[in-house]
Amino acid sequence: MKKIVTLIPSATEIVAFLGKQDLIVGKSHECDYPRNLEKIVKLTSPKINVDGTSGEIHKQINEILENSLSVYKVNINELKKLEPDVVITQAHCEVCAVSFSEVEEIVSKHLNEKTKIISLQPNTLDEVFDDIKRVGDGLNLNDENVKKLINSLKERIKNIELKSFHQKPKKVACIEWIDPLMAAGNWIPEMVKISGGNDVFGKSGKDSHWIKFNELKESDPEIIIFLPCGYNIEKTKNEVETLLKKNNQWKNLRAFKNKNIYIVDGNQFFNRPGPRLVESIEIFAEIIHPKIFQFNHYKSGWINF
Repeated sequence: MKKIVTLIPSATEIVAFLGKQDLIVGKSHECDYPRNLEKIVKLTSPKINVDGTSGEIHKQINEILENSLSVYKVNINELKKLEPDVVITQAHCEVCAVSFSEVEEIVSKHLNEKTKIISLQPNTLDEVFDDIKRVGDGLNLNDENVKKLINSLKERIKNIELKSFHQKPKKVACIEWIDPLMAAGNWIPEMVKISGGNDVFGKSGKDSHWIKFNELKESDPEIIIFLPCGYNIEKTKNEVETLLKKNNQWKNLRAFKNKNIYIVDGNQFFNRPGPRLVESIEIFAEIIHPKIFQFNHYKSGWINF
């Protein structure tokens, strides 16, 4: 039996989705789903104060990255004790988890030369599915079983797409960071489209990017959805309240006037490129076309601001 270390939450969720959660011996400090992971060793910790505001966190991260340092620490001694056969990490974002180059260096210096590294780097939904298959292949799982699991996710997405296709698309802005403002990219615009919306800023498969409030004002979307990376609903709500107090112009936006500003759990759903992106699409669908879709994610996955 292989011993697995997962250094990013999406990797933990993918391994669990494939039915091999019991093989996980080490995880990142952010791995909190599925719920029964308490006894698994935490191998990472942040070098920043994650309890600060989005502006404070942004400043801290910039200072670290400007000095070519990692945002996270790895407990190498604990990792060595675990002697994993497989380490699953990511090469998508320097801010999301331990950098791929650092993982490579740690594995080559401190672990068995046969230790396998599986790196996840998705930018689109199809690439997320490819990553799930890559993990399945890396764990030598039955290929047909893995394909069936992936197809079950694709089927749920297709059902949403078929229903939303007949609805009039709504203009949607997805905000991935609050201070400064960042528009969500990668798989998010594609998910908005599947749910019956048109993402006014994001480009499918392209990185998230900074925007100015004036750009938001000019596009004047029908719906604004806040989904900051690493933030739950409560923390996002507090920051959005502060944001609107600082800038009264938000109240002139169509989405504000029509009470179409929404807050979702970006941490648990949208910013984890794994199986629960399907639930994320369901949340989008409930928000964008509430008369058509009811998946019961209200309050647990999203709220109306």
